[in-house]
Amino acid sequence: MSDVTIWHNPACGTSRNTLGLIREAGIAPRVVEYLKSPPDRATLAATIAAAGLTVRQALREKGTPHAELGLGDPGLSDDALLDAMLAHPILINRPFVIAPGGTRLCRPSETVLEILPAARGAASAATAAG
Repeated sequence: MSDVTIWHNPACGTSRNTLGLIREAGIAPRVVEYLKSPPDRATLAATIAAAGLTVRQALREKGTPHAELGLGDPGLSDDALLDAMLAHPILINRPFVIAPGGTRLCRPSETVLEILPAARGAASAATAAG
């Protein structure tokens, strides 16, 4: 089993690019199509926190029912936003990648390189050589 997981939406170009970068690094990630198999509440909240984001920062607006649901209301609690994300997984921004080097919302796609095992090793070696 891979130690890298991507929450993937095949219809999203950024998600496809991120998956491609992971595979180009020689890693066969665990691919979770989160629209078909959404995370549970605890996993979603923990992943957002591990990425160093607020729940609102992990909320996707474009191409979602964000406006229709009134999710731009700054008075909404994190619990209310999580409820909306669980009811409508398309509201979960993408792609989240969980890897040995950390958890990131990989927007832009190249953000994934910060947390992949091979990329971290290469960056460390380049820093040591410099």
